[in-house]
Amino acid sequence: MVIGSCEIELIIFEVNSLKEKRHVIKSLIKRIQSRFNVSIAEVDLNDIWRRGVIGFACVTTSTKHANQIINNVVKFIENDGRVEIINCEFDIL
Repeated sequence: MVIGSCEIELIIFEVNSLKEKRHVIKSLIKRIQSRFNVSIAEVDLNDIWRRGVIGFACVTTSTKHANQIINNVVKFIENDGRVEIINCEFDIL
């Protein structure tokens, strides 16, 4: 069993309140969950309205597959025009 985990710090564009930030984050999380079948949540910076941290994890049988999943999710987030990745840290266990 191989576990891949990733924590991504984001800048969220065009939001003026926590409510708008949560809408963008929840939308992004739901799209990632449905497309990639990973466990994902907002994990830090909950009360800062232009920044956020999301974390996700996957369980698979090979390190190569875990890397593929993580890379695909990161690319998906990079292509979302509402956010920009500031920092990305991942681990494969």
